[in-house]
Parts: sequence; structure tokens; C-alpha cells
Amino acid sequence: MALTDIDGQRLGDSVSDKLGDRNLIINGAQTIAQRGASFSMSTTAGFCTDRFKAVQGSSFDWQSTLTQESDGPDGFSKSLKVNVDTASTPTGSQNAVFYYRLEGQDCQQLGYGSNNAKTTTLSFWVKSNKTGTYSIQFANNNPTKYLLVEYSINSADTWEYKTMSFVGDTASTVDNDNAEGLDVRWNLAAGPTDLAAPSNTWVSTGGIFASNDQVNLMDAVNNYWQITGVQLEVGNTATPFQHESYGQTLAKCQRYYFKMGTSFSLHGHTLTAATDPYKRNFFPFPVEMRDTPDCDGTSTISSGVFSTGFPNYTGTTTFAIIGTDGTAASFSTTTAFDADAEL
Repeated sequence: MALTDIDGQRLGDSVSDKLGDRNLIINGAQTIAQRGASFSMSTTAGFCTDRFKAVQGSSFDWQSTLTQESDGPDGFSKSLKVNVDTASTPTGSQNAVFYYRLEGQDCQQLGYGSNNAKTTTLSFWVKSNKTGTYSIQFANNNPTKYLLVEYSINSADTWEYKTMSFVGDTASTVDNDNAEGLDVRWNLAAGPTDLAAPSNTWVSTGGIFASNDQVNLMDAVNNYWQITGVQLEVGNTATPFQHESYGQTLAKCQRYYFKMGTSFSLHGHTLTAATDPYKRNFFPFPVEMRDTPDCDGTSTISSGVFSTGFPNYTGTTTFAIIGTDGTAASFSTTTAFDADAEL
């Protein structure tokens, strides 16, 4: 049968829906929350669901609870929710914002800095009790430039689908490395110093900016904002969300953050007790991490002396705990740890 004879409907919503990893966003369906399904936000940036970071500008104390919810529009089982715990109003250059940061090397397909710089389209589902105008800043971090667009929440407590496009930057490149490249920033509140007119041309200024009409989600207790189905793709048209298995999404997230349980056993041994009295316990990460991670955890040793810190060696593929004893006997540890290489 010739390809032209195939009924397009039998291929799904669109041919593009069957084509690989077109979504530049990881965990857009909010299914992965390795750090836990709840996070209390105040003046310290942090995560609930993986890859979506709550950030405060100029030490704004936006006291809210972030949760992974079992609620979403049709086709989505999870969402990320912000619920305001204490009413507040940002002043000066204070901000409440969600960041999604892309590695520079993952942005090279966009062709920034050339006449063929590509347009990208962002789509997502959003719900809030507070209607009005919200804004999204799309930023290039080297050099510092941004676009600023608005979207409206029209009906309270109702899932709404939003799309917007960002023109490619023909004047400036994105660094081709594993550092921060492009950012998508969802504004929830902003002080008057950081309000600006929407712009669909690139503005050469750094910092966080929201549009002049940005609502203040933080102005009342129990105001909330929820998001899921986030997709960023090449082109000026939004296509159906690229669903993938839980395991696929988890593996992608583990490049940036990895958490191992609360209790498990590892086993190590000395190489030669007489000349090398160090007990090594090597552990491979499930995927190569973006950069050498910051590791944190606790360890105990069931035999011998555990005399050195946690961990003692870390790379992008492996970490190791090293203890000393002076005997060749094997030992075991019970350890909980996480490794953080987020942008």
C-alpha cells in the first residue's frame, strides 16, 4: 500500500504526534516528584515536581504550599499546584515565579544567532480561582535577553488550554554546553520595579520581568494556581501533548536529580589491607548526570571504622563511600542519599 493511501486518522491525532521527542520540556505532565509530593515555599527556592522550580526574586517571602495533585484535564492524572498560605504583596523588584531551565546544548536545534532561528510554541493546561492576566518570560541567559507574553485565565476553577509562540533570536546564540540556556518563567506575582510591557521582540535586559497587568496571586489566602501538560516545541503551532511512560520521564529527570530510598544496603571491601586499607563502596547513578552533583545523605557502618565523610568521591556517573579499617573484611552500610545536578 502506498503511503498516500493510508488514512491519516489511523495514525492518531497527527503524524507529528508519532515523531520522537519533540517536547523540549521534561516532566510536563507533572508525574515525577522525587523530592516528595509537597514543598513549603517561603524565601528559599525549591521543587515539588521535578524540573519545575519555585523561585523568589529579591527575597520575596511568598508563603505557599506546593503539591503534586491527582487532578488534571482529560488525559492527565497529575498536576502541580500552588496554594497561598499567607497573603502578601511584592514590593520593589520582588517576584514569585516558576522556572523551567533548558540546557544550552538542548537548544542548538533552534538555530539562534542565525537567519534561520526557529520559532517555538509553548502549550499547557492551567487552572486557578483567580482570573485575570498572567505573564510568561522566555529568556536567553547568555546574553541576557527575553520575550514577554501574556495569557488570561478566564473562568475560575476551570482547566483552560493556553498556547503562545516565541520568535527565534537571529542576533544571539545559545551557548552549546550543559549550563543554563533558555528559561521559561511563569509569573505569579511581581513588584512594580519588575513590571514591563509585553514584547514579542527580544529585549536586551537581564532579570525577572512580568507584564504590567500581571495579577498578584499572593493577595489572598487559599488562592491557587495549577499547571500540567506543558510542552515546548519547534514551530508556530501547538501539537497534541507528547505522552511517554513513567519510566521514560523518570530517567530524564534523573539526569538532574536522583534520590535513593530511605534505607538500603551497600557492600564494599578493601583492595589489599596491608597497602591499601580503604574500604570502597562504589555506586553508579542510573543515568549520567548533567554535571557532578551535590550529594547529601547519612551513612552507618556495620563493621570496621567509617572515618570519612559522605560521599568521598562523586562524578557524573558514580559516587563512592570510603571507610578505613585496616582489615580486609567486607562491610556494609545503610544509606539514604540524594544527588542534585539541577540547573
